[in-house]
Amino acid sequence: MKLHQYLLDAAHHWPDKVAIQELDGSSMTYENLDTQSNRLRDRLVSLGVQPGDRVGFWLHKSIDAVVTLFAILKAGAAYVPIDPTGPAARNNYILADCRVAAIVIEKRFEPMLQGHDEEEWHPAILVTDETGDSGQSRATLARNVQAGTSFPVSPAGADDLAFVLYTSGSTGKPKGVQLTHGNAVSFVEWCARTFALAPSDRFSSHAPFHFDLSVFDIFSSVRHGGTLLIIGEEIGKQPFELAQLIADHRITVWYSAPSILSLMAQFGQLDTRDYSALRLVLFAGEVFPINHLKLLTTYWPHPQYFNLYGPTETNVCTYYLVETPIPAEQMEPVPIGKVCSHLEGTLVQADGTEASEGSEGELCISGPAVTRGYWNLPEQSQRCFVEVQGKQYYRTGDIVREEADGNLRYLGRKDRMIKKRGFRVELGEIEVCLYRHPGIREAAVVALADDSVGMRVHAYIVSKEGKPLSLIDMKTFCSEHIPIYMIPDRFSFHSSLPKTSTDKIDYQTLKNWSGS
Repeated sequence: MKLHQYLLDAAHHWPDKVAIQELDGSSMTYENLDTQSNRLRDRLVSLGVQPGDRVGFWLHKSIDAVVTLFAILKAGAAYVPIDPTGPAARNNYILADCRVAAIVIEKRFEPMLQGHDEEEWHPAILVTDETGDSGQSRATLARNVQAGTSFPVSPAGADDLAFVLYTSGSTGKPKGVQLTHGNAVSFVEWCARTFALAPSDRFSSHAPFHFDLSVFDIFSSVRHGGTLLIIGEEIGKQPFELAQLIADHRITVWYSAPSILSLMAQFGQLDTRDYSALRLVLFAGEVFPINHLKLLTTYWPHPQYFNLYGPTETNVCTYYLVETPIPAEQMEPVPIGKVCSHLEGTLVQADGTEASEGSEGELCISGPAVTRGYWNLPEQSQRCFVEVQGKQYYRTGDIVREEADGNLRYLGRKDRMIKKRGFRVELGEIEVCLYRHPGIREAAVVALADDSVGMRVHAYIVSKEGKPLSLIDMKTFCSEHIPIYMIPDRFSFHSSLPKTSTDKIDYQTLKNWSGS
């Protein structure tokens, strides 16, 4: 089974049904989505894209972006989504690291694209304007598709690469998680069984396309002949406007990180509109502060709420149906639940042996949704797997404990990776960014839980001049090297940083500083 088969089936069963809709009222039917993605596939193939290639797209979130990713899949290639709000240097690194065969880029982003002079790597550049019409501003587009030219849909198999999602890396460089058609299809089919999705459903598309939550949004919607409402980057963080569009557009299935749901509960004025269409509220990516979840379920008492857990490498691997109303006396976050039926899980101790019943351990996952590893990082890929009783398991890096009722409770990370606003953030990558600053002698970053925002990141800095640096300059500098969600929430300047007996940064002391 291949992901784009969902679109072929939907175009056959529901040709005239609206597949995608934008907030400005523009829309596209399943028949048109199929036709337009075929045309763009033909264009990509004419530019030399072959099965097994990677194709990057640097577009704002739009109907065009959905057309593009299906076109890439139909060409037998894997799509590599670029964060349109991310730093240009990071985005160019991703395109180069993945050695994309072609880049579909919006005209407004073209000036940010660096020249590619690497030996044996000359990607085709396809420039589109904001309406999605393809332009020809580069010589690489000289070979046009001849009238009537049509290429067959690629016979991609379950083991073929479907997309590469880049996440924060501890070395200071993002790493590409490889997901196959089989990985994604196994997840989408599990969702179909678990959530009773239907053609009448109207799905939110809140997550950016470089974030793994988008896999559910796009492919579950198409799998069931639903309608996908594109929510752009501008409105995605506005709680009042989001709350309004959920009501106005009669959204039935909402999926996002908890942070935006927390903001909507607090500032969305949810008691002023009709949310009777909403039947499923899914959240994933970070711990949902229990008080905000209680508040949300008070305003929206009718939907089913699911806490979905899992790293990009597995997509969702555990789930928990939240029982509502949540008891007033409950002060702990809800559990992450039980391992999904298409996967297997085990808890492993630091020495690699299985944890005993009731004790805590690192959650490890095996099954068809698990990544084959990281792009071009064979050693790191190998380290992320452990063999337990003859079977390979992916090490999530999350410490959990199995409760008496069989549900897993999330306890924390074993390394320095956190989730912030649903995005995976390696604190080490932020430090690498800070050390690039010419005025910084020493930098260390810690993260603390915060009831209002989930996680708060604090950067401790020793400047070369011994004086505080401008906070505006610091944030501007960071924005040029790392995504907005990774920029520290607080900066403080010190004459020196605490060290351990081995002269390493004493992060525990820094956490105590932050908590005091």
